Amino acid sequence: MVSQDLRDFVDRYHAALDEFFRGNPDPTKELYSHREDASLGNPFGPFAIGWHQVETTMERAATNYRDGRATGFDTVAAHATSELAYLVEVESFEAKVGGQETMAAGALRVTSVLRPEDGAWRILHRHADPITTPRAPDSVVERQS
Repeated sequence: MVSQDLRDFVDRYHAALDEFFRGNPDPTKELYSHREDASLGNPFGPFAIGWHQVETTMERAATNYRDGRATGFDTVAAHATSELAYLVEVESFEAKVGGQETMAAGALRVTSVLRPEDGAWRILHRHADPITTPRAPDSVVERQS
């Protein structure tokens, strides 16, 4: 059974992601662990480890989105104990991405690991990528030039 405080945290997390798709990382940064074991893997680069790298990566990633919004969160799996929780979702959004001037719809496959810190839930790890449909086996192989 998921506690009410965890449900409230997830609602705040989703609202923060809505802001992220507008280009504002600050609400998400407030929910993240500021400890050195925090980690982030986003679609725009390699993993960031430790709060300083996570914060820098989050700020850089947010600059890729403008005028957007979250359009849905489909929970695939979730589990919680008193010490750790995870959330597997497909996050749907629309935004102006990169230098584009037109709105684009997108979806991210996301796994979030949460833990309580000083009496409040925090995001310990987030991994997001755009793989939401089946892909050919060779799509995971880097092309050599």
